[in-house]
Amino acid sequence: MVGNVFSSVASNYDLMNDVMSGGLHRLWKHRLVSKLNPFPGMRHLDVAGGTGDVAFRILENLSSVYRRAVQDVLQDNLQEETQIYVCDINPNMLNVGKKRAQERGLEDLRSLIWVEGDAEALCFEDASMDGYTIAFGIRNVTHIEKVLAEAYRVLKPGGRFLCLELSHVETPGFKQLYDYYSFSVIPALGELVAGDRESYQYLVESIRRFPSQEMFASMIADAGFQKVEYENLVGGVVAIHSGLKF
Repeated sequence: MVGNVFSSVASNYDLMNDVMSGGLHRLWKHRLVSKLNPFPGMRHLDVAGGTGDVAFRILENLSSVYRRAVQDVLQDNLQEETQIYVCDINPNMLNVGKKRAQERGLEDLRSLIWVEGDAEALCFEDASMDGYTIAFGIRNVTHIEKVLAEAYRVLKPGGRFLCLELSHVETPGFKQLYDYYSFSVIPALGELVAGDRESYQYLVESIRRFPSQEMFASMIADAGFQKVEYENLVGGVVAIHSGLKF
């Protein structure tokens, strides 16, 4: 069912993110990447990142000039050693990312590698990644515990796990307003902009089923991560959770 949802929304995914969040998702992802603190030569895995949004930001962060020409990037030996893997279970989402990479002139960049794969059973070796990010993806998996265990497995000692996800608002007044926007406005926007009300109804409902910030932090710690913490943004509309593998 989730696969069908994302196959349906793939072509309008980034547009709808802009419409639903008023463009704030761009700032949230920027914050995620700043917490990652990418470094040249790193091996990084971005899971559920099919459209490439986070991966492109990591590459931009690694460049000394924003949106530096591809030729300059390829001449940078450290950049060549960097490997950013974009892993997504949905080929339609990956195709959107590859098209966006082509539009940016990045289709031949050796640092950017597209992988069709399952977050619950990754195809990467143990202790092979310096960093792991997942943005707006973990609430759509079947078994969150398996995803966290796989993230821990593929990270090197010292590696950082970062998760950006829509979360829970508890502030009185704001919570009621957010609930109204979520259940009444977002599905209507999905129908208006993407012609797909049902998929966006699912996306809203999946947020409510996702564990609270504290509960999710406990799950990350149970997977073996240390120094687990989270940061609420916009009153808990989204949260960034992080943990380190020692």
